[in-house]
Amino acid sequence: MLTVRGLTKTYATADGSFQALKGIDFEIPAGGFYTLLGESGCGKSTTLRCVAGLEEPDGGSIAIGGEIVTDTARGVHVPAFDRDIGLVFQSYAIWPHMDVFANVAYPLKVQRPRIVAADIKARVMDALRLVGMEDFAGRQATKLSGGQQQRVAFARALVRRPKLLLLDEPLSNLDAKLREQMRFELQELISRTGVTTLYVTHDQSEALAMSDTVAVMSGGRIVQAGAPREVYGQPDNRTVAHFLGSANFLRGRIVEAGDGLATVALADGAVSIAVPSRGGLAAGAAVDVIFRPEDVTTHLDPAGGAIECAVERVVFQGGMSEYQLRLGATLLRTVVHPSVSAQPGDRAWIAIRPERCLLFSAE
Repeated sequence: MLTVRGLTKTYATADGSFQALKGIDFEIPAGGFYTLLGESGCGKSTTLRCVAGLEEPDGGSIAIGGEIVTDTARGVHVPAFDRDIGLVFQSYAIWPHMDVFANVAYPLKVQRPRIVAADIKARVMDALRLVGMEDFAGRQATKLSGGQQQRVAFARALVRRPKLLLLDEPLSNLDAKLREQMRFELQELISRTGVTTLYVTHDQSEALAMSDTVAVMSGGRIVQAGAPREVYGQPDNRTVAHFLGSANFLRGRIVEAGDGLATVALADGAVSIAVPSRGGLAAGAAVDVIFRPEDVTTHLDPAGGAIECAVERVVFQGGMSEYQLRLGATLLRTVVHPSVSAQPGDRAWIAIRPERCLLFSAE
C-alpha cells in the first residue's frame, strides 16, 4: 500500500545545512501497521510529512496504493489534498469554532468531486460511531476533553475512507492513564477498519504493543526494522539495544570461541560465561556482553548467583522494583519482585541467562 524508496531531505541551517533523511526505504502491505520509532531529530516525522505531501524531499520516490505521488527524478509531487490519506497530528488540530460534526465533515465538504449532503451526514455519523463519539456530534470542540478531541481527530482522518492513515505522535499530549486507554482503543479501531497505518512515535511501549513492524530510526536512517519481538530481542547494533528498553553492557574478552558459542571473561570480575556468538568474533577479541534487566535473576545470598554486586539504588515501581547494582565500574539494572527487600549498600548476587545475551565487538 505504501512504498518509499531512497528518500532524502536536507534543510538549510544558520551554519550550513542539516541532512534529516539519508536514504529511507520501506514498504507497508495493505492493512499493515508500520511504526517509525526514534528519539527527537532522528527523521521520523520528516519521513511522515514527506509521505503526506507536506514536505518535498530532495530525492526518492513515494507510491500510495500503486500510484506515484512523489518522484523527484521526474518532478512529480502530488499535493497533500490529492493524496488518499488520513492524517492525525500530535496537536489534534481540532477547529474550536466548529462543533464535532462540522470538524469531521470538513474533509468531505472540500473534497472534489463534491459529495451530496445526505452522504456526508451518513459518512460523518459512521466515522463518529467508529470512535464512540456519535452522541457528541453537536458538541462544541472547546467543550471536549483531550481524549474526546483525539477521537474526533481520528474520526476526521477516517471519514474519507483513506487508503493510508498517518499518525504523528497522536497520543503524546495525553496523560499516562488516558494514553494507555487510547492506545488500546486505537488498536481496536485500526483492526476494525483494516486501514494501512504509518505511525510515528518516540514511545517504545506504544511501538512494541501496537505494530506489525517497528523501524528504529537514528541519524536520518532506519537502523533496524522487523517484528517487535525480533527488534527487541535481537537488536542488530548498540543504537537499537540502547533505545529499545533498557540494556546492560558488560565489557569482556573472548577466551574461547566455536560452535556458535563464545566463552567470555568479564572485565569486572573473575567470572566467565558462555553466550551465543555472532560470526567474526574470535578468541582474544574485546566484546560487550549485552542483556536486558529482565534476563537477570537477583538474589540476596551467594547461593543464588555467581556474580557479586553492591546494591546502589532501589526504585519501587509498584508491580516490580528496579535494582541498580554496582559491578566494578559498571552499573547494572535488574528487575525483581517487590517482596524482595534490599537496601543501598547491601550485597547481591546475580545470575545472567546466557542464552539471552548478545555479543558486540567493543571496537
